[in-house]
This record gives sequence, C-alpha cells and structure tokens, in this order.
Amino acid sequence: MKSWWLTAILFMLSSAPALADQTFYSHKVDTPPVIDGKADDPAWTKATPVITTDLVTGVKVTLKSVYTQDQIFMLVQFPDEIEHREHKTLLWDKESREYVVGPKREDTFVFKWNMDGSPIDLSLTSDTPNKTDVWYWKANRTDPMGYADDKMDIYSASSLPQSKKIISKKGLLFYLVRLGDSGKAAYDGAVYDEFVKPEMPGFITQQPDGSRADIRAKGLWQNKIWSVEFARKLQTGHLDDVQLETNKTYAFGISINEIAGRAKEPSIENPYFGSGEVGELLTLTFK
Repeated sequence: MKSWWLTAILFMLSSAPALADQTFYSHKVDTPPVIDGKADDPAWTKATPVITTDLVTGVKVTLKSVYTQDQIFMLVQFPDEIEHREHKTLLWDKESREYVVGPKREDTFVFKWNMDGSPIDLSLTSDTPNKTDVWYWKANRTDPMGYADDKMDIYSASSLPQSKKIISKKGLLFYLVRLGDSGKAAYDGAVYDEFVKPEMPGFITQQPDGSRADIRAKGLWQNKIWSVEFARKLQTGHLDDVQLETNKTYAFGISINEIAGRAKEPSIENPYFGSGEVGELLTLTFK
C-alpha cells in the first residue's frame, strides 16, 4: 500500500496543469490588417489560431499571426470581465495635501521573446541566464497613442544595478532588470504641485520615438473580450530587439499581466497586475 505522502505527491502531479509546447504559425498575406483592435480584417481569416493558457490566471488566450514582406502582425484575444483603462490614478489626500497613488491598475498583455537563439526556459524561475525582448501593451499608458511598450529583460547570475533578486527552480540566485529600449516612451508620469481635482491621471501620453516606438498596437474591449492587434517590422535594425527572419523559428511566451515577480495584490482593483509569468513555450514559424 502506498504511504499517504506518496499518494499526495502523485495526486498533485496528476492534477497540475500540463502545458505542452506548441508551434505557432505566421501566414504570409498580401494585404495587412489595420491595427485598430477590431480584429475583423480579412487577413486574420488566413491565420491558424493557437490557444494557450495564461499561467497565473488560467485564462485561455487565442493567438493569430500574419506577415508581409517586411512586417509581422499579431492578434491576441482573451476574456476579461472588467475593462481596466486607468492606471495608478492619483487621489487627493486632504491631510497630507498631496496626491497619492490610488488602487486602479490597467489591463495589459506581454509577449516575451527569447533573444539568445535556442529555446530555453523563459520563466522567472529559470535556472539559465537569458535576455528577452518584451512587447508590453498597456491599456492606459500606451494604447491611446497606438503602441505597445518595447523593453528588454536581462536575467543574470551576476548582480545588476536596480535589479530584482529571483530564486530559480534549483535555488540559485539570479537578478532581473527590465530596460526600456532606446528612445522616448508613449507615456510619462504626471506631477501636480497643487490641488486640481479629487482624482487626476497618473500618466500623460506622448508620441514615442526611436526603438521605443517599434511596436504599433491597439486594443478593443467588447462583449467582455479583449482583442489586441500588434504590428512590428521584421527587422527593426535596433540591437535591443529580436530581429525576425522568415526562414528561422523563434521561441516566446505570453502573459496577460506584467511579468514582474510580484505577488497578487488583493488591495488593488486589478489584483493580478505585476504577477504575470510565462507558461508554455511557443515557437513562431513562418509559412
């Protein structure tokens, strides 16, 4: 007879969600989709959908991709009961007579691309150092300008300035730092020296430039479903980006929430914000 602890271990292993790696095909089209979040372009009918699971929330995410001579396009769709379009809205505190950060957090979506060549573990508990290209769509900070943020994560065994300490699966110490690509972001923090209204936006939008403006993106929340369309040049010419060639394959993962290594925060309106993690490894293949 099995001992109780062995039975418990076998039960946990059998009930744990198993995410099998998938091949994700991008199909060649003559006419690209319009990046407006509507997801009704004829181009998307030529794409083969892949359904993957967001590791933290368990939400099913449908992905499609098409490409042209010089650009790649992504369509992401996933259910979401509530649309979160505000982020860190500032609230006036009468006692301190200053604005403080409120509980609102925006909806997001993240692509995390391997920049090191061979497929590897892209999770925050990887036992292997890696560098990843991060495409980070933000409903409040980047969507109004029609972009996704373009960043790079460095996951290193050596200490890095302003990095977060991470313990890997094998108990090894790693350091994670996220760097914005060169250029200006699509947003900046808002500052108010005196009272204006009880609530004020936490960020102002602006036209991005440089490598930070590589990824066009637009999201639409309708019938409790997010549809987010992305577009980027295959070859951006920037060293802080993954450069895509149609005769090669590329490993990536996705997350509905920012991959920052933070725990779920019940006190904020979008409690999983910052607690994202990569689940299964997907392989982009051009057809």
